[in-house]
Amino acid sequence: MEPTTEKKIQEWLEGNYDEGTKKEIRRMQTEDPAGLEDAFYRDLEFGTGGLRGIMGVGTNRMNSYTVGMATQGYANYLKMCFPSQIKVAIAHDSRNHSREFAEITAHIFAANGIKVYLFDSLRPTPELSFAIRSLGCQGGVVCTASHNPKEYNGYKAYWDDGAQMVSPHDKNVIKEVEKIRSLDDVKWKGHDENITIIGKDLDDSYIRMLQTLTVNPDICKAQHDLKIVYTPIHGSGIMLVPSALKAFGFDNLHVVREQEAPDGNFPTVVYPNPEEKETMSIGLKNAKEMDADILLGTDPDADRVGAGIKNDKGDWILLNGNQTALLVFNYIIEARKKSGLARPNDMVIKTIVTTDMIDVIAKENEIKCYNVLTGFKWIAALIKKLEGKEHYIVGGEESFGLMIGDAVRDKDAVSAVAMICEIAAVAKNEGQTLFKKLIDLYVKYGFYKEHLISITKKGMHGSKEIAEMMSNYRKNPPSEIGGSPVVLLMDYEEQVSKNLKTGATERIDLPKSNVLQFITENGSKISARPSGTEPKIKFYFSVNTKLESPEGYYRTDQILEERIEKIIASLNLKS
Repeated sequence: MEPTTEKKIQEWLEGNYDEGTKKEIRRMQTEDPAGLEDAFYRDLEFGTGGLRGIMGVGTNRMNSYTVGMATQGYANYLKMCFPSQIKVAIAHDSRNHSREFAEITAHIFAANGIKVYLFDSLRPTPELSFAIRSLGCQGGVVCTASHNPKEYNGYKAYWDDGAQMVSPHDKNVIKEVEKIRSLDDVKWKGHDENITIIGKDLDDSYIRMLQTLTVNPDICKAQHDLKIVYTPIHGSGIMLVPSALKAFGFDNLHVVREQEAPDGNFPTVVYPNPEEKETMSIGLKNAKEMDADILLGTDPDADRVGAGIKNDKGDWILLNGNQTALLVFNYIIEARKKSGLARPNDMVIKTIVTTDMIDVIAKENEIKCYNVLTGFKWIAALIKKLEGKEHYIVGGEESFGLMIGDAVRDKDAVSAVAMICEIAAVAKNEGQTLFKKLIDLYVKYGFYKEHLISITKKGMHGSKEIAEMMSNYRKNPPSEIGGSPVVLLMDYEEQVSKNLKTGATERIDLPKSNVLQFITENGSKISARPSGTEPKIKFYFSVNTKLESPEGYYRTDQILEERIEKIIASLNLKS
């Protein structure tokens, strides 16, 4: 064990830490020395979005001490930026210790003379963003690890626009957090009169806002008995999704009983992530038994949405994030035009790893489509930059995230569930299905198929391995992928796009990010991106071709699937 690691462990054993923490350290010294080393070999990084990690004792774990020190650093920075009265909002999801972390955060802010609005119980992340904007706060925190396994928790920090922080605030907060080196630097208690408990009034205000998003309220009411199966996957979605659907006019909702109750142990799933088929399996079973019209699921903090529909064979399938985004983007663009709500300066935003089919749809509809780095903070930052000039209507990314309207500045599965149900209601009103709507889009705009591989590298050496993989791709980029020559290399870290045929380069006008994209001669796009919140490197694959008719869907789908498999094999990656 490194001497610096041993020193940290000794400091915790001798310092002003609670006896339960010290007892656990002593137990691990005997029974799990490797685990103890991993818990102390570094400090849990306060990244540009906040904290996220495994819960437990140690400097590299989520616990009351790491949360407290992070909060003090954040409070110090807020006081540097806002000399007058500062207000923050705090929320949390259903994870183990989330309420405890939220209350610790509230007490520290209060002790620092900051006005705190603390939700009375668990709430979705998007409502936290909405609260910051509604209450005129300068910042906010939600305690959640989103869709990670039950062992994890996290701490997302927000700025005064209701979005997660971008430059310069993200880097500056990190500097202030890093200055907190001791428990004695933290104001743990005092001035609890600065804490106000909030709840129902904000819920009602949020639901009223959601009602302004509907484009076809009359059709929703006409199809009020649309049979909806919904699972909150033991998370905070149960607090708002049923109310949101009711506000849209839907009254035939069936909540998956086995996953209805909030529970940080997530007893029915391994990963509480609606991207996972296993996670949605109980919901799929319910939907099939009830012959439902649609299945929806949200992750623990209700910012991601998964959707299940019936295909033309009557089989239930799960849409991927790109397919859900296609349906929502296209519907909002078309419905706004049809209803007379469209504005000349309407615009949409997506991320660089989200399907380029959205760009095609936007172009055909003469709407500007912007591409930003991965993460909704970049979507929010662009909205803020263009406010008063262009009118944002919808944004999203492939990882099951959507943001409809700009009252919330983070991904919002609550509004997404309501909007997807509206789209299903409109399709049903026309005698159609969502599956047919999707296939018709492929025929009209081209068939784009995407796939994602996440490679996990855990432990002390994981981040180093991921860094080496990215370095190798930069030093020795593949000349061909899947049998097609690479014609364009886009390096977002270097902010340069290089044409490999001509040698011509162009500047990428986006902030630096450790992402590489390879564009091949046949139009395939391969992206490599280390995750900012998990010990993973993600590879995104996108291929496309024409779809001449709906009847050719399955044959063409197989052709594109084989193209993806060939690409994966050529890069020596496992699907």
